[in-house]
Amino acid sequence: MQSQLKIFSQTVRDCMRPAQVVIPASASVADMLGHMSGARTTSALITDSDGRLLGLITEQDVARRIALRCSGDETVSSVMTTPVEAVRAGDFLFRAIIRMRRFAWRHMPVVDDDERPVGEILLSDALAVAAEQTIHQIDLVTRGGSLDGLREIKAAQAEIAAQLMQDHVPAPEIQALISDINRGIHRRILEAHLKAMKDSDWGEPPVPFTLLIMGSGGRGENFLFPDQDNGFILDDYPDKKHTGIDAFFIELAERMTRDLNTVGFSYCKGYVMATNPLWRKTRRQWREQLGIWGRRRGTISVQLSDIFFDFSCGYGRTDFARELRREANDMIRKSPAYLQAIEEELYGYGVALGWFGRFVTESGKDAKKEHKGKINMKHAGTLPLVGAIRLLALREGVEETATLKRIGALREAGVLGGDEADYLRGAFNHITYLLLRQQLADFRKGKKVGNHVNPKKLTEREKDILIDSLKAIDGLRKRVHGEFTGDVF
Repeated sequence: MQSQLKIFSQTVRDCMRPAQVVIPASASVADMLGHMSGARTTSALITDSDGRLLGLITEQDVARRIALRCSGDETVSSVMTTPVEAVRAGDFLFRAIIRMRRFAWRHMPVVDDDERPVGEILLSDALAVAAEQTIHQIDLVTRGGSLDGLREIKAAQAEIAAQLMQDHVPAPEIQALISDINRGIHRRILEAHLKAMKDSDWGEPPVPFTLLIMGSGGRGENFLFPDQDNGFILDDYPDKKHTGIDAFFIELAERMTRDLNTVGFSYCKGYVMATNPLWRKTRRQWREQLGIWGRRRGTISVQLSDIFFDFSCGYGRTDFARELRREANDMIRKSPAYLQAIEEELYGYGVALGWFGRFVTESGKDAKKEHKGKINMKHAGTLPLVGAIRLLALREGVEETATLKRIGALREAGVLGGDEADYLRGAFNHITYLLLRQQLADFRKGKKVGNHVNPKKLTEREKDILIDSLKAIDGLRKRVHGEFTGDVF
């Protein structure tokens, strides 16, 4: 029997149709109507000179505005609807259903990561994939924006993750779903406070901005109940306006981080949050910060910047985030010794495997009682793998942030061999599966959700796969250490 929740692991790409009519904004209304008639379609997507989605024309626009007011010689740009809401081909399908149901839209344009149209999605097609029970689950993870409602989303998130795991959906896909739901919570909290500030004396944001989500959220690899790792990119502004403009974003950051903490995203212990001026900067200040990190390679600066490199845009101006990514990659190219400093810091994290393939578990007087005999799957499993792959990706200029996508890109570039890439993918899949399964079990029992797994409770097959996984990670770790430092083992 096929899962009623399969929609949570499907993307818009799985359900979209090709775009029938895509024309430049400079085209005439008559040309557009001819294309629409020839394609027998009820909409046209309008692009700018770079091919990016700029506007939309629907049959309602034709009936209400164009038929009665236009001669046909006018340009499409004069009659199109803009700005236009779109979804990305890689977005989860349930997100598209949410937006179309919320605004009573029958279809939405689909764009790629560069905002270029690649198709469209019809609500009728998407709903055909979703059963009635699925719609109920979708409503659970998109309920009212009150803090109580957002807290309930976290519980529903765990319920859906458990069901998907029972349906043998790979753990990284479940992580991507959890991350997507978490991004939605970030957006809703931010939008609620932007509206509240607009309706008060604060007014509109004084400059455009971007919310950065870093760490596991930036990679799309959240487990249950991650803490906060966020920051702001602000558009540049004159120095003389700093006091007033920064005051707005301090207020916004304090409201956002407070509510995120309330609904289940704990304050970051390292203070990697937009309330910290180190993570709240203008575009120019971010460029300057990258320069400082490239020149000064102390332990603190390396640790801070290492958190930063998995960032992605959580809200606002996506072009600010793309610009920052390009500049970060440029800094890496100009400062090769910088990656060596990160590697030296990372190499202190070994894998949980000792002599003769025996597991290394927590023990001794420094280990907490509840952790003794268990493996910290994050510190001695995913962290050394994610970190080593990140280093190689940064060195090669790979812009992907998700670990599996980075592995794929490195395989395509010839940095990883085919067998090595397969072993590392398998290692990531297996360790994330064991860790997510343990977290869900802890959640069901009302225990504190953490990163520790007892190897004695694994099946013999799971133990064998875990040993092979840790060996593959350790091999990668040693290889990367040799490449970045010249040490020979």
